Amino acid sequence: MPRPVRAGARHREARGPVTAQTPLPAPAPVAPLRASLRLGRGRVVTRDFARLRLDFGVEGLSLDVADLGLGGRWVSIAFKDENHGAFCRVELTAVADGAEGTSLSERAFGHGRFTWLGRLPAGTRSLRLTPMLGEPGLAIAEFTVTTRRRLALVGRAALRRPVLTAQALFWRAVGKRVRSQHRLASALVPPGLTGYDTWVRHFDTLSEADRVRIRAEVAPWRDAPLISVVMPVYNPGPGVLEEALRSVRAQLYPHWELCIADDASTDPAVPRLLARAAAEDPRIRVARRSENGHIAAATNTALALAGGSYVAFMDHDDVLPAHALYEVAKAIRREPDLDLIYSDEDKIDANGRRFEPHFKGDWNPELLYGQNYLNHLTVVRRSLVEAVGALRPGFEGSQDHDLLLRLSDRLDPSRVRHLPAILYHWRTAIGSGTFSDAFLARAEAARLRALEELVARRGWPHRVERGPLGFNRLVRALPDPAPRVSVVIPTKDRAELLRVVLDGLLAGTAYPDIEVVVVDNGSTEPSATALLAEAAADPRVRVLSRPGPFNFSGLSNDGAAAASGPLLLFLNNDIEVREPGWLAEMASIAVEPGVGAVGAKLSYPDGTLQHGGVVLGVGGVAGHSHPDIGPDDPGYFGRMVIAQEVSAVTGACLMMRREVFEAVGRFDAERLAVAFNDIDLCLRVRRAGYRVIWTPHAALTHHESKSRGKEDTPEKRARFEAEVATMTERWSAELRHDPYYNPNLARAKALFRLW
Repeated sequence: MPRPVRAGARHREARGPVTAQTPLPAPAPVAPLRASLRLGRGRVVTRDFARLRLDFGVEGLSLDVADLGLGGRWVSIAFKDENHGAFCRVELTAVADGAEGTSLSERAFGHGRFTWLGRLPAGTRSLRLTPMLGEPGLAIAEFTVTTRRRLALVGRAALRRPVLTAQALFWRAVGKRVRSQHRLASALVPPGLTGYDTWVRHFDTLSEADRVRIRAEVAPWRDAPLISVVMPVYNPGPGVLEEALRSVRAQLYPHWELCIADDASTDPAVPRLLARAAAEDPRIRVARRSENGHIAAATNTALALAGGSYVAFMDHDDVLPAHALYEVAKAIRREPDLDLIYSDEDKIDANGRRFEPHFKGDWNPELLYGQNYLNHLTVVRRSLVEAVGALRPGFEGSQDHDLLLRLSDRLDPSRVRHLPAILYHWRTAIGSGTFSDAFLARAEAARLRALEELVARRGWPHRVERGPLGFNRLVRALPDPAPRVSVVIPTKDRAELLRVVLDGLLAGTAYPDIEVVVVDNGSTEPSATALLAEAAADPRVRVLSRPGPFNFSGLSNDGAAAASGPLLLFLNNDIEVREPGWLAEMASIAVEPGVGAVGAKLSYPDGTLQHGGVVLGVGGVAGHSHPDIGPDDPGYFGRMVIAQEVSAVTGACLMMRREVFEAVGRFDAERLAVAFNDIDLCLRVRRAGYRVIWTPHAALTHHESKSRGKEDTPEKRARFEAEVATMTERWSAELRHDPYYNPNLARAKALFRLW
């Protein structure tokens, strides 16, 4: 199965009548959809698809196209997602006889329009749209399928990317049709948009039609939750305070109350402005404190005014976009048991210009230990906030982080929801009166103390210390005695590489109980055989002879079977140890019962990053996070200097408990001999309910693939394509959405960028 092809044709290129205008209501089991299909020269078929299934989250909506002869043809598929966004909330799949379906990766063009251009699999009988990201219902309109002539596509591709087009023609001439199709599809992808301003204009600007649609959707809600926005106020500039108040009053969702605590502001304009706002709108409630108590005390005063079942936290100088509370309320109605909802955010300057967006991942307690990545907009069930004692004075500057860490003691991850949309604008203008601007050192100390108290509450033997850039670092304690770590190293020849890794393990690593299992894949070079004999003389080293074709999974499984330790570390033979504490760091995480796998920070010899965790769906199947950033680059919002949960880690340095490895079925030696076996293993680990943790505090050098070489022969490429097919068949849903990589971000590489 080829990799999903990215769409390339703009929606406006599909001519002919557009008639699919009927939204798909969430509760209805069946709904008609009228769609337009342009087939060949001028022939347009418009039909009602009667065979529809709206089994959301399972099969989705299926359009029967069996009699239209679309299989094996180049087509463009265009539709409009009326949820409006930078990414599509449906998975578009082509289903053929006896197949699970081929995912078609659509391309966004702004204002809810999406297009896919490519060659449909032979035998395609239906097109399936399945809601993603927990959407209970979708409004799909203007669904059009247009057949495309190959000659016209080649001409367009040649104008866009002549080199890729020439490659496509070459591979077709030599009979390599799949490779030819990949090249042609890539050549047809138009240049992307650039700049955050452009993204905002295309994907995050409400039209009047959007506003009308949202109001019409909200109007009949009978179970609309009341959301209490709590706002501590102390001497903000009247202009920014007025803008903050105006942004709440402009919410398209009307069921809110704004609870304000004036923390004894000395500027007389502030209480006058607040009194006027309360008089104009009965949903605004104001309490004035007699003395200044700082942000935690002021927030608690505002919280005492709240009557809503959910509380949204807002600073006195920030701005909510008009649809912010609507998106929150929609999530609550969809999942009434939610306890915590948070969104993406950006910043605004004195002129209202938006910049520095923070596109976040889903719930990640490990990352939360290090930093308050949730920040704004955060909405919490009020009873839960009250149960943990609300905000605590003495944690000013990190009072929100402290609250979230205390909430995390009680949170069920299934009752936390991240909304991948910019629902908060954080003002950075100098002089806006933000509480913690002048107290960075105190904020860092409060953040550290908040984590120390979490460790004490949970009875952990760990310690907390200041990490890079002032973020928290949780240093876990090893059990006493430390469990044996069995290091499994597949290898063949290249003695100069193997000697480096063995020396690093046996002489450069500070860990009390190491066993090394070298799995020799048929070394013949004299220097290698001599080194293996020398290594075998060390009682800590075992050498297994496993000649034959290279099969990383099989070699690793054999090494694990021969190992004696409860902790298994799968390690490439081209790894270089840089500091002594790396193994203790990994082992201290791997022994935790809820952890299934642990990965390390791997860098190239020049210091640029090779592995910072794995992001699913990047490049088709998976790719490494933050590839090639410099040694001093902290990554996107500090992500590369803080331990965090990820979807997968590389098998070049992967640790897990033996019991987990055996329980999930070991590496797949039959269908994933070389590539993606580590991703597959980590996904099975996660499916079994375990977490996968990446830590930057175990740092090594990786001379990647020097012993195995590149995928540069027809046989290797064929094997690689088969392994891609296995992953897309086995994990198609997971590859479409990595929970720790925001769906707004580009997926060509995991660069944490929009394009």
